[in-house]
Amino acid sequence: MFGPITIPYEAVMLYNVCQLKEGVEWSDDLEFAIGEMCTVVKETYDEFIAGQVLKYAGFVSKEGSVGNFGPEGNHFALITYWKSFEAHEESHRAELFLEAFGGVMEFCSETKELGYEIMWQGEK
Repeated sequence: MFGPITIPYEAVMLYNVCQLKEGVEWSDDLEFAIGEMCTVVKETYDEFIAGQVLKYAGFVSKEGSVGNFGPEGNHFALITYWKSFEAHEESHRAELFLEAFGGVMEFCSETKELGYEIMWQGEK
């Protein structure tokens, strides 16, 4: 659950920014809902490779940012890696996933999931 992950170069990455509802803070209930959803994904979908959940820490890199940025709001990110974008989309149409994701959406006002192809990766 907390180990390293290995991502094949051919994978696609989905980056989902999940904006929390006004007044909602990170809590055991939210963490449990996310854990339930992640368990469904990793135990159900063969095309799923790996994932990460990241809680926004509140800082923005002034050295690494160009242009305007403002208050990013209270959110977390779900990063998932899949063998294909089509497999990811198929998983989101399944009733089992929709039910688990609904538990997370009880805490969120909106989500935006962007898909990326890996162009470079490497280790030190």
